[in-house]
Amino acid sequence: MTKITILKKNGFIYEYQVKGHSGYAESGSDIVCSAISVATQMALVGLKEVLKLAVSSDIKDGYMRVELKDFENESAQNILKSMLLTLDDIQKNYSRYVKMEVKEDVY
Repeated sequence: MTKITILKKNGFIYEYQVKGHSGYAESGSDIVCSAISVATQMALVGLKEVLKLAVSSDIKDGYMRVELKDFENESAQNILKSMLLTLDDIQKNYSRYVKMEVKEDVY
């Protein structure tokens, strides 16, 4: 199962973490892992390459952590909210393979 944690402060997303593999299918054929990877990595690229914001990230096999320094940036929040909506939809459709938790005010 893939576990996703979204951290918020005052309603602003400032960090997200993804841990584990979904187990939906074999590596290379797992559409759930692929969808999660696309959503989270697209957000990271948008924050770093498009908006040019300071972002720290750690990516390993089965693990991703992204933290945004200027998290009150409106454009950044639009990217992160889009990612959150996408991940929520994935979780609803594949709830046996994905668990997402949004934690408020844990900064």
